[in-house]
This record gives sequence, structure tokens and C-alpha cells, in this order.
Amino acid sequence: MHTEVWYVSYGSNMCRDRLGAYLLGGRPVGARQSYVGARTPSMPLEDVPVDLPGRLYFAGESRTWTGGVAFYDHDAPGSWTAARAYRMSVEQFADIAAQEMDRLPAPGDPIEKVVIDGLENGRHEAGPGHYETLIELGRRDGLPMLTFTAPHGFDAVEHTRPSEAYVAMLARGLYEARGWDRHRAEAYVLERC
Repeated sequence: MHTEVWYVSYGSNMCRDRLGAYLLGGRPVGARQSYVGARTPSMPLEDVPVDLPGRLYFAGESRTWTGGVAFYDHDAPGSWTAARAYRMSVEQFADIAAQEMDRLPAPGDPIEKVVIDGLENGRHEAGPGHYETLIELGRRDGLPMLTFTAPHGFDAVEHTRPSEAYVAMLARGLYEARGWDRHRAEAYVLERC
């Protein structure tokens, strides 16, 4: 049984300060809402850039940023997605997932049990919402690499353009994780709109 995981972010949580709002509490720069933070408020000590098979796309309307919301289609062929993996406790991962699912972090969150028991066939749908589908992307250092996305894929929904504030937050995360300059990072994001 593992007590840690790699949380893999392909969206705004690639930015460390943005992730900090979910872990420590607060409001990210440019966001329209604040977050309570995790039950164990600490930042990950380790993170790495990762390349994922599959496709980043934007759909729906973000309550936090306005404009399109970033989603990841693990099964979309012929593309790749830049991401950042953070090593953290299963509890912290569940608390981030809860806040992404518009719930408050709480002891006994069912996501914790699902993660500890392992995702059957590498996938678990906690519900029909935006970030309620968990996907295991492989292993690193013997720990599962997990992300969450929507249950729909790239071809199943109409795509929408992300707001400037959201694009800026993703670009900041790409700079932090990969050292990409603003032009390259923004071009990467906008090519996927």
C-alpha cells in the first residue's frame, strides 16, 4: 500500500502558486474564487516535468477563470501533452481533487480509498463533472502517477477558448516546469484551442 502519489497537472496547477491555493488555501492571481486548502497544508518537495500521450483541449466555461477549461484526453492519438508531476500524499491528492470537484476536503474522502486500492483498469469515474474522472498515467519511483479530467474526450464536446488570465497561468506553469519563455508557452497553449 502506498501513502504517496504523483499528481500530474496539465493545466493551471502546473504553476506552483496556483497549486498552492489548493494546498495552503487562498486565491490564485487572476482567479475569481478562493480555496480552503488541504487538510495537511504543505507544498510538495519534489516535482518533475513529464510528457503525456494524448491531447490537451479546452471546453465549457470556467467559473474560476472564465473562458474554456483545460481537459486531457488520454486516449486521443497522435498528440502529446506537457505536464508537471508533483509528489504528495494521497490525502493531499484527494483534497486537490475534492476542490476541483467543487467539494470541501474532508476525512474519509472516497477518492483516498480509490487511490490506495488502485484504479481498476487505470481509470475511475467519481461522477459526471469536469474533473471527476481519475486516470493513472503510469508509475514513477514505484508510485502511481494520477491526474483527473472530464469523462468526455476531445471529439465529444464543443471546444471553447480559454481566458487570457488562464492562458497566462498555464504559461507560467510551463515556464516553471520546463523553462519555456512566455512566447513558446503561450503558443503551445493556443495551438490546442
